[in-house]
Amino acid sequence: MSEAGSEIYSLLVPLAAGRLLVPRACVAEITGFQVPATMVGAPPWYLGLINWNGRHVPLVSFEGVCGQPVPVPSPRARLLVLHALGDRIDAGAYAIVSQGFPQLVRVSAEVIQPDMSASVPEADPLVCRVRMGNESPWIPDLERLEAMIADETTVAQA
Repeated sequence: MSEAGSEIYSLLVPLAAGRLLVPRACVAEITGFQVPATMVGAPPWYLGLINWNGRHVPLVSFEGVCGQPVPVPSPRARLLVLHALGDRIDAGAYAIVSQGFPQLVRVSAEVIQPDMSASVPEADPLVCRVRMGNESPWIPDLERLEAMIADETTVAQA
């Protein structure tokens, strides 16, 4: 990390089992849970579409994308709306279910280390697992996740 960018504000996003570490700059908004409009033909992890700022935004379960059972949203569930990195998602954003309110953290080279004990399943949209103090969050591959969502949106709308 360069001196100018020595810290990255990030969010620890609670999942059913574990957490994701997402750069704050990728997050458009954290909002309360809303039941999505389902999409016929979509896989179980593609929960449907939500209304966000007048747009129909895809909602996914990160656990489901990783081949785990899709958890029932907890009473504290939130939606993490992320800016799309490319232009394949028409709404320009997508959302993932957080099982609680994400925690803001500052990440620097001094507090984060790769966790070599955790292997990343090839099919999952994950970069790696890291260690930060007493946490071991996963770093998602947001480009890959976005491509998976875009591909399924195209299939479900066809």
